[in-house]
Amino acid sequence: MKPAKVPRSPRVLILVDFINPLNFPGADKLAKPALAAARATARLRGQLDGDKVAVVYANDNYGWWQSDFQALVAQCCTRDDASGAIARLLAPRPHDITLLKPRHSAFYCTALELLLKEMGARELVVAGLSTDMCVQMTAADAFLRGFEGVWVPSDCNAAETPRAKAASLAYMRDVLKCDVRSSRAKR
Repeated sequence: MKPAKVPRSPRVLILVDFINPLNFPGADKLAKPALAAARATARLRGQLDGDKVAVVYANDNYGWWQSDFQALVAQCCTRDDASGAIARLLAPRPHDITLLKPRHSAFYCTALELLLKEMGARELVVAGLSTDMCVQMTAADAFLRGFEGVWVPSDCNAAETPRAKAASLAYMRDVLKCDVRSSRAKR
């Protein structure tokens, strides 16, 4: 079987850690806002599909170096909780690209930078969990790499507390120069 070519996409939607069993300390605080963020992200992904924006999933490997992303998706989809609902809403489609990350940023020790270069990406849309950790670290690395624009839609990410989310969004707006308008804002 011949591998598929990487799609050209000047704008790329990066979904960070949405496929997640939510079984860590603080997950109970994150579950409800994460589900709301997933719903907003599913709407946004549908809108961006019309513009042929590529989607890349960057997900934790949870310390398992033999992790299988599709197995994680399948496991989460069977759950009868927020993590299951999120996985069913945002399960990767056959044309989406998936990669596993060992730490907070989707760029750190992954092929994301090379992949985005091959795609011709100039702008990124970053959505996911959690705003004040993995989303912010990914946005910071995108800023350092000089992407023309990074949009972190405020309604397409979640944190354990509203205060943590607000502080992180303010930092990304003011320091990292990200657009943090809602996905419902005209773009």
